[in-house]
Amino acid sequence: MNFSTVVPLSYGGRKITYDDQILCLGSCFAANIGEKLKSFQFQQTTNPFGILFHPKAIEKVVEYAVHNFEFTAADVFEHQEIWSSFAAHSDLNELEQEDIVVKLNAKVFDLQVALRESSFIMLTFGTAWVYVFKETQEIVANCHKLPNTQFDKRLLTYEEVRQSYTSIVQMIRTLNPHAHIMCSISPVRHTKDGFSENQRSKSILLAALHDAIDDLQDDKVSYIPVYEIVMDELRDYRFYAADLIHPNAIAIQYVWERFVAHYIDEAMMEVMKKVEEVQRGLNHRPFNPTAAQHLKFLDTLIEKIDDLLVRYPFMNFR
Repeated sequence: MNFSTVVPLSYGGRKITYDDQILCLGSCFAANIGEKLKSFQFQQTTNPFGILFHPKAIEKVVEYAVHNFEFTAADVFEHQEIWSSFAAHSDLNELEQEDIVVKLNAKVFDLQVALRESSFIMLTFGTAWVYVFKETQEIVANCHKLPNTQFDKRLLTYEEVRQSYTSIVQMIRTLNPHAHIMCSISPVRHTKDGFSENQRSKSILLAALHDAIDDLQDDKVSYIPVYEIVMDELRDYRFYAADLIHPNAIAIQYVWERFVAHYIDEAMMEVMKKVEEVQRGLNHRPFNPTAAQHLKFLDTLIEKIDDLLVRYPFMNFR
């Protein structure tokens, strides 16, 4: 007897190994998967410009990277003694104008390198609702707590979203013709927009994404049904955080395990197991640090770390 609907996963492309560079871009769930990849010591870059919720925000930063855009003082603004950019998340905010300009230009370079060198690029789209800054008619990635009266809120149309997806992939291809691009829709519900409004948004994102992938006819662009796994397999509030909106650690772990089983090369499982053992060992806090048993444990741990670093020098177990 089955007690849940299992979403089938089918992927016939090349699978991820420790030799691959991976770029994760987009909403909170891109950050969640990026953190998992990082914890298992994969070579990953996650959201250089911070979390980006809608396709237009992702499209803009990709365009910046592809065209070597250079930020200047004219591209940032001050609000409540904090300097921000409409293209980036508040994680990049600074107290000095010069500092944020330098940081933003460094992030353009980081993203450009990641787009060029990554063999896998993961894009996660969260919402089709956007805010337009009235003064410039610019669609912003983040409002940075400016008054609502300075923005118009609107829903991107199906055609706008479809075109944005296509533009993102085409721009990536100018830097990297061979990367495997994996697209997904975030399962995080944007209930602040309204429940019906969230459904309208997700529907547009889903319909446009599938049609864009079909139109591109690129066998290295695929869809990962993250949204469907959470909505259909984990259809219970016990899989959500206290806000009842974001998937909790159990849900993230479940999706991660499904991802590993279908998208990561089976030959990497032994390495992942050893990395996990090392990470668990590093987090261990002994009652008596000088005990002979603990010193022996440390010797074994160092041997495991040395073995991993010989094979994969990029790993970092600080």
